[in-house]
Amino acid sequence: MKKVITLLFSLFYCFAIVAQERVSIIPKPNRVEIKHGTFLLDTKAQIIHDKNTREIAEYLQVQLAKDVGLSLPSSRGEKQGNSILLQLDKQGDRAPSSGHYTLEIGTSQVLIKAPDHQGLFYGIQTLRQLALAGEKKGKGIVLSVLHIADQPRFTWRAFMLDEARNFKGIDQVKKLLDQMALLKLNVFHWHLTDDQGWRIEIKKYPLLTQIGSKRKDTQIGGWKSEEMTGVPHDGFYTQDQIKEIVQYAADRYITVIPEIEMPGHSSAAIAAYPWLGTSGKEIEVPVVFGKMPDTYNVVDPKVYEFLTDVLDEVMTLFPSDVIHIGGDEVKYDQWKESKAVAQFMKDNGLNSPVDLQIHFTNKISQYLQSKGKRMMGWNEIMGHNVHDYQKKEDTRVGQQLAKNTIIHFWKGDLALARNAIESGYDIVNSLHSMTYLDYNYKSISLEKAYGFDPVPAGLEIKYHDKVIGMGCQMWGEWIPTVEQMDRQVFPRLAAYAEVGWTQKANKNYDDFFKNLDVLKSVWERAQISYPADL
Repeated sequence: MKKVITLLFSLFYCFAIVAQERVSIIPKPNRVEIKHGTFLLDTKAQIIHDKNTREIAEYLQVQLAKDVGLSLPSSRGEKQGNSILLQLDKQGDRAPSSGHYTLEIGTSQVLIKAPDHQGLFYGIQTLRQLALAGEKKGKGIVLSVLHIADQPRFTWRAFMLDEARNFKGIDQVKKLLDQMALLKLNVFHWHLTDDQGWRIEIKKYPLLTQIGSKRKDTQIGGWKSEEMTGVPHDGFYTQDQIKEIVQYAADRYITVIPEIEMPGHSSAAIAAYPWLGTSGKEIEVPVVFGKMPDTYNVVDPKVYEFLTDVLDEVMTLFPSDVIHIGGDEVKYDQWKESKAVAQFMKDNGLNSPVDLQIHFTNKISQYLQSKGKRMMGWNEIMGHNVHDYQKKEDTRVGQQLAKNTIIHFWKGDLALARNAIESGYDIVNSLHSMTYLDYNYKSISLEKAYGFDPVPAGLEIKYHDKVIGMGCQMWGEWIPTVEQMDRQVFPRLAAYAEVGWTQKANKNYDDFFKNLDVLKSVWERAQISYPADL
């Protein structure tokens, strides 16, 4: 009898795996069981909700009408005939948000159940994709009877858009947020300031947008090119627009993390207010891309006051627990040439420019922490020397970065990431050679993107929970048009969504590639370009 039970269990397990491969959903759910029977989703079906799930039921109504042309009624109360039932479990919204949900399709009911609204939302995205892939029958869609139990591998699943270099505007941001929602991505990392543009209204410092959001020309053709567009470029978001986008994202269970670069990548701000710069010289907003020499004068109390003023307005606009301060690619030449900087370093026992950067960064961290926020920055903020142009003596690390910092790892040997984790830091892994969407498909193919593992090779299991997630980055230097941006982002965004959600053991590239067909129909309807040869 024991052998029979073992054989039956093995057959069931194999069937579950095969069934999972047949479900056309991205990111792939972590547990799927297909059973016998079908459910007909047509206009006779209705969405059942209670007072706590009414809004999310209305969202499902809208999406099914857009996706498959089905206008379903919704009602509060008991099931009547074919139905889609949205149900919070007994814990309701008091449960910690994990993204967990179950989706049960029977012959007469679809049940989506979760401990919170976010889980219900993710279950709805799964149902949407099942409907998009389902067999048409008359005006309805046939869905297989099945059971899905699912939750994400990582809590941080991010897409970053750089608009400092090329401004895209509110409609394009909303379009991207819609696609993130369908793919269960939950962090929109918004790169709003850099050398070539300041894109967020700060009421206390109006010149940041009056001057810093505009440049006279734009380099095209690559890093060393002398070719220019010959036309000015400008654009920024008002605070009202920021609020609108933050709410639009929140409605899709996406947190917006703003990035306000400091102390480098600050030329646009310095062009607006020259006293912010270490040199004190007047400059224009750069029209070329690359690493600019101008850096905030971090030893001047007025500059620190400016930055905290900016952060105050930023924190008012963005309710996120995390504020990203950049911190990458700082050029130290101006600091090394400044007598004021030299005296400050002497008075504070700082022995290298990188120590000065860490000292400054820790002050910003303390300020953010006093406001209930947590600082995040690219991994140079630890003092990592990851650039050929940095001299070894300039990157001697004596200071220690604040321990509550989230390290955004993007460059350097993976040993640096492991060391940061083992030293107690949380990290988000965005290794550039695996996640940068501005890289062409020869550098990062769709399959290579799909194969990215945010957990660094060789990291002991006891540290795995310190890798809180991953991000993919759409840097904007060479994507002046929306079409160019789309073709770099899609379909790789779908690959990164599965990297962030699906357990490594459940991933399969061939399945993923086949499942893209459903998403392609969505992208085409949304007028999103993607490479036809992929």
